[in-house]
Amino acid sequence: MGDATMSMVASAPGKCILFGEHAVVYGQPAVAVAIEQRLTVAMTPAASWSVDGSPLSDKKHPHIVMLKDALMAENSPMSMHISGDIPNASGLGSSAALSAAVGAAMHHIATEHDSLDKDRLSALAHLAEAHAQNGRASPMDASTSVEGGVVILSNEREQRGDWLYTRRLETPEGERTWEVHSLSAAADDIYLVLGNTGVHAPTSHQVAMVAKALAAEPQRMQEIEAIGIVARRGIDALIRGDYEAVGHAMSENHLLLRNLGVSSPELEDLIQAAAPSSLGVKLTGAGGGGCMVALTRDPKTTGQAIELAGGRVLISRLGNPGVRIDE
Repeated sequence: MGDATMSMVASAPGKCILFGEHAVVYGQPAVAVAIEQRLTVAMTPAASWSVDGSPLSDKKHPHIVMLKDALMAENSPMSMHISGDIPNASGLGSSAALSAAVGAAMHHIATEHDSLDKDRLSALAHLAEAHAQNGRASPMDASTSVEGGVVILSNEREQRGDWLYTRRLETPEGERTWEVHSLSAAADDIYLVLGNTGVHAPTSHQVAMVAKALAAEPQRMQEIEAIGIVARRGIDALIRGDYEAVGHAMSENHLLLRNLGVSSPELEDLIQAAAPSSLGVKLTGAGGGGCMVALTRDPKTTGQAIELAGGRVLISRLGNPGVRIDE
């Protein structure tokens, strides 16, 4: 049983998908990077469990309740304060960052400073995501938030990157399996500029729309396979450090996503604005709204262009750290 007098602060990064959204649902590889923007949770002993002054409830805080039951069922209650600069419901992994940070802080308190077991933590964060999303969640966000850096998800062990672990989840449609890999990629002069449309488009709606389109025209599965081919090309370029080729693959990936019908006028406006000063540009996440991402050597010019087109801008380098204790 952990130290009931202990206060704890932990943080975890958001994520941005570089390649493979939507196609990953059909077994193709996808690549996510941990962004500089982080979510921080501060936990202090209290008379009862609370989050930002409100009582902890499964309806409002399903991720946190699941993690508390798994990690701190025997421990004294804590008051939690959440802060950070990852915009909510924008496809940048704010809920997974919350799960990773809360899980790390709880683990640290319950085990009295045992070193973090990232495999277990990302598995718990993935289960917390699934618990909050009616039993459906890929491990992409949770693994990226816990591991940091660059994460590859696939339905098979890829030759590229370092294999980390297998994830299984019993979903309403049956068991799903994923292979999770890490990749080291960092460059001093390369930036990701994220543009948020401010339009909220639920992931589940976008995924269902693609599923319906593929059911109506099964030959369109070729488009999904093409996204997989582009993603693997992008992974190879990341490994080589060839960021012109990474950018080219991103732009190609976007055209395929646009043809699938998951872009939006607001996203297209921001993408068009960012393209002239970028190596590559695409929507990131489920589409229909949310965010786009540009790979650029000139983040100031790219960011200004996105703002002029009506987007809210976040800038991040590549290769950011995963979850950590910030005592």
